[in-house]
Amino acid sequence: MTDKPKEQYQKESPQTVFTKALTIGFSGGILWSGIGALTYFFHFSEVSAASFLIRSYLQNDWSGTWLAEILAIIGVGLLSLVTAMLYYFTLKRQSGIWPGAVFGIILWGLVFVVLTPLFPAIPNFMELTSDTWVTTGCLFILYGVFIGYSISYEFQEFNQPSNSYSKEQGV
Repeated sequence: MTDKPKEQYQKESPQTVFTKALTIGFSGGILWSGIGALTYFFHFSEVSAASFLIRSYLQNDWSGTWLAEILAIIGVGLLSLVTAMLYYFTLKRQSGIWPGAVFGIILWGLVFVVLTPLFPAIPNFMELTSDTWVTTGCLFILYGVFIGYSISYEFQEFNQPSNSYSKEQGV
């Protein structure tokens, strides 16, 4: 007889695929907008998360600080929950990187071409430099691949038949 507590034998309740998709969305928003902040800092891009979310509406001294950038990155993480839900409900059954890459390109076009009038601190699309186009385009593609591949992988893993019986039998 062992002296191990009962809690050790209890399994954690598994997260649903939807909950994992939300976690992936928030993490992806934080990661890729953080990298976007670095590209802005090193002048690869004329825009950052703070340009969209904070500087477009507040023109204070602190809106150009790193605190504003960090708050904007967290804001993008929260907005990314909506993006993850959109991908989950529309494309979760798709496999591979291409659906995510196309999703990222569509998001980039939506943000930089369609929604630009909502953000006064962002120059018109044609006024942005080609460096900004390429840098932000690549970031959005990588973001889309991260979101898409991760959500699709979790969905496929969750819906795959369990092989635990064959593993136990050594088959």
